[in-house]
Amino acid sequence: MDEREKSSTGLDENVAAFLCYLFGFVTGIVFLVVEKKSSFVKFHAMQSTITFLGLFVISLILGWIPVIGVLIMVLALILWLLLMIKALQGKRYALPIVGKMAEGKSGP
Repeated sequence: MDEREKSSTGLDENVAAFLCYLFGFVTGIVFLVVEKKSSFVKFHAMQSTITFLGLFVISLILGWIPVIGVLIMVLALILWLLLMIKALQGKRYALPIVGKMAEGKSGP
């Protein structure tokens, strides 16, 4: 059986990374504070925080426009599902712009 690395939370890294996305930027921030050693979990926590906090702010500003509000919600749902699946698979999936930002802030 495949032995997975443990994060400092005691969870397998892929499970902790998955949980970083569960409640968007809120769980991202929680794992940024809690995780002490896993750069994999820190990366996903940072990517979750940047991505979903950004989408939240954009939604607050433009979400009142009917078509744009729906597009933002659909995009957020697709990203949320994709990122959770990739994290659970143990992949360090980086979004084009946000991924580079997360890499820079989460360490190697």
